[in-house]
Amino acid sequence: MQHHRSSLTLLLALLTAPAWSAGLTESEALRLGLARPEFSELQQARLGEAEAEVIEAGTWSNPTLEFGQDKTGASRERTWQLSQTLDLSGRRGLRETAARHRVRAAEADNRARQNERAAGLRRTFHEFLRLQEQTRAVAAWAERFSAIDRVVAKLAGAGEVSGYDRRRLAREQRSAEARLAETRAERERGRARLAALIGREVGTDVEGRLLPEVPPSLASLQAQLAARPEFAALSARAEAAQSDSAVARNNLPELTVGIGRKQVEDGPVRDSGPLLVLSVNLPLFDRQQAKDRRSAAQALAARAELGLSRQQAEGELLGLHRQVTQLIAAATRYRNEALAPSADLVRIAESAYRAGESTVLELLDAYKGALEAELTALDLEWKARAARIDLDQLTGSFPQ
Repeated sequence: MQHHRSSLTLLLALLTAPAWSAGLTESEALRLGLARPEFSELQQARLGEAEAEVIEAGTWSNPTLEFGQDKTGASRERTWQLSQTLDLSGRRGLRETAARHRVRAAEADNRARQNERAAGLRRTFHEFLRLQEQTRAVAAWAERFSAIDRVVAKLAGAGEVSGYDRRRLAREQRSAEARLAETRAERERGRARLAALIGREVGTDVEGRLLPEVPPSLASLQAQLAARPEFAALSARAEAAQSDSAVARNNLPELTVGIGRKQVEDGPVRDSGPLLVLSVNLPLFDRQQAKDRRSAAQALAARAELGLSRQQAEGELLGLHRQVTQLIAAATRYRNEALAPSADLVRIAESAYRAGESTVLELLDAYKGALEAELTALDLEWKARAARIDLDQLTGSFPQ
């Protein structure tokens, strides 16, 4: 029942939240997506679980209250005893240290999840931006058919257009309308996905630039790479496992102190006196060998994983930096060198068709070429943006 209420609350929030009046920017989408109360509560819950282990590790064990009675013939004994285990070996401090290392690991995990969520938000935002620009390009392509249709109608009235040209043009126009409807449907799906992440409706188009900026130098990014939260989490887990191993290797026995009173009744004779009990556990068989070995293995695994992660991240950084730089250059060069000639070809083809110097096939080919050039440019820019988002996530940086 509670789950249905939560779902209904979220649905009502999405429906009643005001649509974004101005164009939504990437920074605003990030701010809204990362400020979701559910995400904040999830972060706090994971950190609170680790902090609870610190409290548990530093808490003394509860004392034990015992009462005993023994009756044999006319003799009767009653005993009251309060016992407390004392930590003279320092194990509690070592456990608390290990728990604090795990808190550090939880904090680093939270930062890593925040970076991952930020990267997901950015991908969704720029995917919607790409679909938005694709829709505009396809809409402009479809609009050209309306313009040329008026020209064809005038030429048809003068008997200068063949039936084949009119039918071929009508078929291409229907294809353009179908492609525009498909692109708009994909854009609306992207809009809904973005709205679900930021928690409010995206009523208008978003604002932004699909092609990313050139990344910083490789040297500066390598310096940022060392501060990855994933590395901090693995390092903290290795230190926690090392503290656990130190606890297991500590073979000092635990001392239990009990104080109380003992009463003895033997017929008419009654006597009582204080009671003191000292006990220690003898580590003869169980000397925490398994726990020591397990903790040492966990520390070794965490350090090995940390080393492998660093090597992999360094290689990934080098590859992503090259990919982003080359894709930005390719997208910029393509837009400058391919789109302008495509626009000129469309103008030339339209003029030639009006003058009767070319066929409708040549005109349609010019239209298709211009559309494909624009879509190719957008695809290159989107690939550059996606690679830049991966690079930013790797180095833990994103726009504020």
